[in-house]
Amino acid sequence: MKVFKRPSLTPLAGVDTDAALAEARKLIGRRIEQPARRAFLQRSLTLGGLSLLSGCSISDNATVEAALLRISRFNDAAQAWLFDPDKLAPTYPDSMITRPFPFNAYYGEDEIREVAEAGYRLEVTGLVADKRSWTLADLRAMPQQDQVTRHICVEGWSAIGKWGGIPFADFLRRIGADTSAKYVGFKCADDYYTSIDMPTALHPQTLLTLTYDGQPLPPKYGFPMKLRMPTKLGYKNPKHIRAIFVTNTYPGGYWEDQGYNWFGGS
Repeated sequence: MKVFKRPSLTPLAGVDTDAALAEARKLIGRRIEQPARRAFLQRSLTLGGLSLLSGCSISDNATVEAALLRISRFNDAAQAWLFDPDKLAPTYPDSMITRPFPFNAYYGEDEIREVAEAGYRLEVTGLVADKRSWTLADLRAMPQQDQVTRHICVEGWSAIGKWGGIPFADFLRRIGADTSAKYVGFKCADDYYTSIDMPTALHPQTLLTLTYDGQPLPPKYGFPMKLRMPTKLGYKNPKHIRAIFVTNTYPGGYWEDQGYNWFGGS
């Protein structure tokens, strides 16, 4: 069992911490357009987090932004350290599936990307032995499994869905991925991109999803494939995947590059 030791917190010398925290929260409200991210950061920003930045000046916006980034990265490190690669997320019976399962993306439902099955190829690059492209027929021929798990959105809602596909760990081993590498990145047909840590990639419930509720994955849920991770918040689950790469260089992500926590554990 892991025991997380809370770091010692040293107040910032000469700083009215209550006023500083209030000002940082106001800055979030002014500078962040996305309501979900604003609420997320406001919840994350605490006096304890601010105290970790001992000795820094928070008298200007740029420094506060840098401070918020450091807090976010600290949260990433803490979540990664606490993550148990063998602990399973809860599963549910089919009777508890949310119908209809909500659509969610950074664009409207009328802008859903339509990806043609004919000619589709999944590109695989980076620290892998087999860099050949994969057709959907190739992927469907691999052993599949289903899971009924809860999708948790950073905006505060959740829904239960039934996903089917290839255990991602099996796929990574099939392509000869270097599983000691730090990151797996994803590029998507809707220009979304994200990346995850290797322990999450190898988690037994992380699926390269090809079906939803027993049918081919509909476009609104990410056809031709999405990555489904019940151990991560929804924005970490990319849809319409067209490329996967394994790397030791931090790849960032669409929301992560705008200030969301990178680890994104649920």
